[in-house]
Amino acid sequence: MLNQIHMQFNSEFFLNFVFHPPAVLFQGLVLTIISAVLSQLMGTVLGITLAMAGMSRIGLLKVFNQLYIWFFRGTPVLVQLVLIYFGLPYLLGFDIFPAVMPLGSFMISGAVVAGIVSFALHEAAYMSEITRAGIISIDSGQSEAAKALGMPPRLLMRRIILPQTIPVIVPALGNQFNNMLKTTALLSIIGVAEMFRVAEQLQAATFMTFEVYLGISIYYLLLTACWTAIQMLLEKNLNRHLTAASVKRRAKKNHLSFSGVRQ
Repeated sequence: MLNQIHMQFNSEFFLNFVFHPPAVLFQGLVLTIISAVLSQLMGTVLGITLAMAGMSRIGLLKVFNQLYIWFFRGTPVLVQLVLIYFGLPYLLGFDIFPAVMPLGSFMISGAVVAGIVSFALHEAAYMSEITRAGIISIDSGQSEAAKALGMPPRLLMRRIILPQTIPVIVPALGNQFNNMLKTTALLSIIGVAEMFRVAEQLQAATFMTFEVYLGISIYYLLLTACWTAIQMLLEKNLNRHLTAASVKRRAKKNHLSFSGVRQ
């Protein structure tokens, strides 16, 4: 039986698919990147807000934060996507994600909006914990000094804590975006013509199953590799900035100490 199986790999089709992709695949690639960027941005903003709620003195906000994280981290993102896109309109009794939705002078697919919202809500649960860990890592002495000077909690968070937290969470944020680029493939479930959905359509039209899916794997690898290079560059520049700031603070502290000794 095994002797009758012959490997059939069309290298010409594969190379042409990778190096000369059809325009529709390029459009799917652009949609993949846009969906990932918007989802990550919205998820990060919402995650920071959730982190603030979780660290609030108001018990109801803390409970909401814990329940939110428990649900969105405890259920698959695919289930959340289907629940929001198919289940939510059924619950409300009207379609909140129509085929086409107006966005100013532009028109956008309702399925794309549903996907971005679903991914953002899912991502927010992770970014909440990442942000909370970053805030906790900041020296508490700075908060105590600011409070002693009478600085309001909101101003303290906006002026002192968050600016120092953002550099700390950048590596984790970069890893989350790397995952988001791959998570966008789930949009194909609700009919969005992102990169994987386009690959499925091309495979159905050509019957080149292995060649098409191997080619699309290379595109995902290139996406994540490009972002990894960008992330490394960002972290390198950030570390350089933090090191320079640390040296400057140390020098200032030594100068003040030396001046005190002279007096």
